[in-house]
Amino acid sequence: MNSRHTGVTLIELLIVMVVIAVLAAIAFPAYDGQQRRGTRAAAQSQMVNIANRQAQFLLDARNYALGAGALATLNVTLPDEVARFYTVTIENDSGGTAPTTPPTFTVRATPIAGTRQVPDGVLTLAHNGAKTRAGNPGW
Repeated sequence: MNSRHTGVTLIELLIVMVVIAVLAAIAFPAYDGQQRRGTRAAAQSQMVNIANRQAQFLLDARNYALGAGALATLNVTLPDEVARFYTVTIENDSGGTAPTTPPTFTVRATPIAGTRQVPDGVLTLAHNGAKTRAGNPGW
């Protein structure tokens, strides 16, 4: 008896679907993590740019730009990649918006609730170069 095997059986199709599901379950978290790291790097780069602008502003005004209008004062526009995921503020080191003596500042990038950046926690960069992520030293 000569029998030919034609087509795909249901079992073979189910095995292929399971393999694809396992690969997707492995790949998606890795992809999401890479997206989060890329956005965090963009925010960190922007924070360093703001710190550089603050240093220039200090030479002219003898104080740092603080408060709600600080980004506008420094002529900084957040790129969409950062603005969609973080709220960036500039405060003095005690958390307020009034100038201090000696002048200090902290750039704070707070993840917007419901975005993929929430697990990162708050990023900070102080006038002395101190960096934290979610309260832990360093980025």
